[in-house]
Amino acid sequence: MKKLFTAALILSGISLLLALGLFLAGRGDQTALPVVGGLVLLALGVKRSKATASLTYTVFILAAVSVAMYQPHWFLKWGDFELKKLIIPLLQIIMFGMGSQSSLEDFAGIIQNPKGVLVGVVSHYLIMPTIGFVLAISFPLPPEIATGIILVGCSPSGLASNVMAYIARANVPLSVTVTAFSTLLSPVLTPALLQLLAGAFLPVDFWKMVMEIFNITILPIVAGLLFNAFAYPGQTRRSIAIQVVVYLGIILLKNAIALQEGSDDFIGGVLWNCFWFLGLPALGGWLFHTFTGGKREIMDKLLSTLSMLGITTIIVVITAAGQKSLMQVGLILVIACFLHNVLGYTLGYWCCRMVGLNEQSSRSVAFEVGMQNAGMASGLALQMGQLATTGLAPAVFGPLMNTTGSMLANWWRGRTPRGEAEPAAESVPS
Repeated sequence: MKKLFTAALILSGISLLLALGLFLAGRGDQTALPVVGGLVLLALGVKRSKATASLTYTVFILAAVSVAMYQPHWFLKWGDFELKKLIIPLLQIIMFGMGSQSSLEDFAGIIQNPKGVLVGVVSHYLIMPTIGFVLAISFPLPPEIATGIILVGCSPSGLASNVMAYIARANVPLSVTVTAFSTLLSPVLTPALLQLLAGAFLPVDFWKMVMEIFNITILPIVAGLLFNAFAYPGQTRRSIAIQVVVYLGIILLKNAIALQEGSDDFIGGVLWNCFWFLGLPALGGWLFHTFTGGKREIMDKLLSTLSMLGITTIIVVITAAGQKSLMQVGLILVIACFLHNVLGYTLGYWCCRMVGLNEQSSRSVAFEVGMQNAGMASGLALQMGQLATTGLAPAVFGPLMNTTGSMLANWWRGRTPRGEAEPAAESVPS
């Protein structure tokens, strides 16, 4: 197989060089096949080395994005159906997957390492929104697109940060806990920070965004957590009962906010949410446990595959919708997102070192700060009616952070912190 991957790598280089030659010769309309083909071959070629194999999925996304740039109409409508309508359901599936691979134990890290969690969450919601705002006012971008950079900065940590922390031999429990808490706080902090920092660029409806974050993120995660409680052994009936009460409280809170915002069907909303986010997950978890014995690897593989397909679809649809804007500001936006991402890693790491956290914890917080939930940001951009503009920054930031995160994680992996024991071999978060 190594020879096959080597051949793919060589052919990808030839194909991409051909595309560059055609572009420089003024024949850009003929570059589609060598660009797309070159990226597909590159996705296979990077498997040649363990150090770059983790980039395979990211390169495949770039190949799909290139198709969307050349043929945007393929990803806008299928018949009378607008593909952007898939974005919210796909995000909910991804968030359900995040919840189903978590448990309330993930929140226990606040007891085990309160300083690390506090520094991680505060750094995340202080550093990234600030950098996003500075970049938005510094680069010559239209207001709607600049708002997308701030929106990315105001979003919670991305689940990919947990995987990167594992690869980098960092403090994985701290990473998981910071991700959980930053997500839990997002219904309040994300709209508040966006309204504060981006209000001059684009009107932000605070309470409407709170509702959207509940629908896109919090309730699907609740459903996943409840599925986890019923699907896998180890939780007592008392623990499950407490969770059901807590999750019901979240649903009541969400519908109380909806009532305040003008909804006239509080009871109907509560019953509908209980059916979708409590009843079905509990039933599904029980059936999964009954028929599979609670074999976690089955669900992990299924949800990981669905998540990868979902993320790819979301990015491609956003790229197609914003193709004209990307043609005008694409390079500037990529540079801005790259700086946002790398400065997040850098400032997150050194802030931790300055307050006395050890090397492993500092690495974890670096990923928690630099890697955002770009998917949630995309969903919020859609709900704001700005998918083709505000949604572009999340679409660029997502693949970019996975690429830089993989590179940083593999670089750190070969450098065990001096004077510190290597972290125990935790299971890799999916």
